Amino acid sequence: MVGEGFEQGVYPIQKALEIAREQGLDLVEIAPQIDPPVCKVIDYKKYLYELKKKQKEAKSKAAKVIVKEIRFGPHTDEHDYNFKRNHAMNFLKDGAKVKAFVFFRGREIAFKEQGEILLLRFANELEEWGKAEQLPLLEGKRMIMIIAPKKK
Repeated sequence: MVGEGFEQGVYPIQKALEIAREQGLDLVEIAPQIDPPVCKVIDYKKYLYELKKKQKEAKSKAAKVIVKEIRFGPHTDEHDYNFKRNHAMNFLKDGAKVKAFVFFRGREIAFKEQGEILLLRFANELEEWGKAEQLPLLEGKRMIMIIAPKKK
């Protein structure tokens, strides 16, 4: 808009407020640090709505990583081990990461070699569906290992 002796689109703040009121819109300050401050006449609620919509769309396109946990004991029975291995196989096929851990209770911490052997065997048997992202690592009373699914 060209106004009374002003450069195209440049108005004093009072005139800008008047124009915003006439149009039923909001006057939004874009760059307050510049002299004179830069303002824009927009529908602020609509702007916020569109901004929120863009953020939601970006969030939905982001890859969601699902981590499934499988818990073992150092003396896990063969049947229980196979049952948990089959579940982990299905999780990896579905594209989820598997966090396998051996939980040591009380004096069982003396069997940490058994726990490490168990987790390495677990990773070896699931090698067709997933790759060990992290080797067995002892954190307190838990020995943790993460297996990520293979790319298709």
